Amino acid sequence: MEPSDSSAIPPSLFFERSRQRRFWGWKCVIAVLFLCCIGILALAARWSAPPNFPVGESVTITRGMPLVKIALSLKEQDFVRSPFWFKAWGVLLGGGKGVKAGEYHFSEPLSVFALAKRLTSGEQHLPVVRIVVPEGLSNAQVAGILSKNLKEFDRDRFLALAKRKEGYLFPDTYTFFQNTTEEEVIAEMAKNFEERLAPFTAAIADFLPAQAGGKPLHSVLTMASLVEGEARTNETRRQISDILWRRLERGMPLQVDAVFPYILGKNTYEVTSEDLKTDSPYNTYANTGLPPGPINNPSLDAIDAVIRPIPSAYLYYLSDKNGVMHYAVTHQEHLINRAKYLQK
Repeated sequence: MEPSDSSAIPPSLFFERSRQRRFWGWKCVIAVLFLCCIGILALAARWSAPPNFPVGESVTITRGMPLVKIALSLKEQDFVRSPFWFKAWGVLLGGGKGVKAGEYHFSEPLSVFALAKRLTSGEQHLPVVRIVVPEGLSNAQVAGILSKNLKEFDRDRFLALAKRKEGYLFPDTYTFFQNTTEEEVIAEMAKNFEERLAPFTAAIADFLPAQAGGKPLHSVLTMASLVEGEARTNETRRQISDILWRRLERGMPLQVDAVFPYILGKNTYEVTSEDLKTDSPYNTYANTGLPPGPINNPSLDAIDAVIRPIPSAYLYYLSDKNGVMHYAVTHQEHLINRAKYLQK
């Protein structure tokens, strides 16, 4: 018998076998693609945000917290579906630096990849709050405003830390993160004070060194806080500034009513004759000289008024019930003004 020869295979059978091989080859390709799709869908399901992702919530990562513990914590809080994939992406994206400590806020659901990217790059996206601190408020009043706007703000701690900063926390509009600490608030307000006061520094240093007692800035700020509490317009501030500086020169009591809201928490129109005898170093009726320090955080206008007073012969002033200032050279003229404008 002669050996078989493939060339002897009928053409129809050869093409049939070839067609069958191509058919099975395509089936294998389709099967592999199908399995790949299933795998990708499975991974996508594990990588996608959980259905109960806590939108609007925050998560805090403490310094030195192990990646494993972070991943488990995120899983427990429904931020991720799979701790494994968070760890994997954390290592891949963070490298040697890993996840950065801090508080992270999430306004929308994130995949495990996007969440890992946020935490490894330190993108906290914390909500911010715009806070207006008006001029002439004491630190206690400033603390009241801050405590209403910052969710974790500790009023008492702020006042303890800012005890020696009365007058040195600049009144302005600030933008803070919701989790801004008391130290950070004080640092930001004090830094703003230094920057805004810079144009006045030279003039303050040269202003009335004898009256300033070797501490021109502190003395000017103290006087500015009194002027801030006593007057509202630049002209009246400059006029009252001159009166108070000359009273100081003559050894007269300053007799500024604006200290009593600071001492007693009373409005100046509520002050009684007994209040004038209050035992306090800030009582400008019972003591001569400047108070120990500012009674509020004055504006730049008040500071400017103190170093640029309007010279006059006046030694007395009062504000009537409409806020209009009336000046007098002598005490007798002042008494006449009191009878005329305040005792109606």
